[in-house]
Amino acid sequence: MKRIKHVLKRYRMVVAGILGGLIIFWFSIGLFVEEGKRPAANGKNAFVIVLGAGVKGETPSLILKNRIQAAAEYGKNHPRTTFILSGGQGQGEAISEAEAMRRGMIDEGISEKRLVLEDKSTSTTENLRFSKALLPKGENQVSIVTSDFHLYRARTEAKKVGLNSDAIPAETPLSGVLRYGMRERVAIIVKFFE
Repeated sequence: MKRIKHVLKRYRMVVAGILGGLIIFWFSIGLFVEEGKRPAANGKNAFVIVLGAGVKGETPSLILKNRIQAAAEYGKNHPRTTFILSGGQGQGEAISEAEAMRRGMIDEGISEKRLVLEDKSTSTTENLRFSKALLPKGENQVSIVTSDFHLYRARTEAKKVGLNSDAIPAETPLSGVLRYGMRERVAIIVKFFE
């Protein structure tokens, strides 16, 4: 009986240690996620890159809808901005993410004249590299619209391709906070060791 109690006590300590480690991991990497939201865009940059996300058939995912809404709201407040809508066509997508964003932005009242499509990219790095190629020669100041959890990594990648950026965060749907938050934290760690 004493042995069983001892094993159970040890088991509880190990489980508590693992849970404690996960909590520390979540919040410590969360500091980087928060850092990605600063500085907030204020209209000084003429170009805004909107990063794509999943499309189901021709319907933007909730993540992408939130990015479209954040971009459109920013565009209404800063009418001199031009948007580069960046995202290719993946498996299960009947149209490119860029085209889904174009339709969404127009539905939100943003003029098509302000929209430039980049529809070949398949990753965050490609989003930024291919979008940079669409900027006027010598331009390297941009604002980036993506999900709040994704801004740190996106802006880090932007810096690697020679872009200076500020942030326009799109809200993460409550249903995806844990899933996307954990995935992004792992991606930040992986990128750190690359």
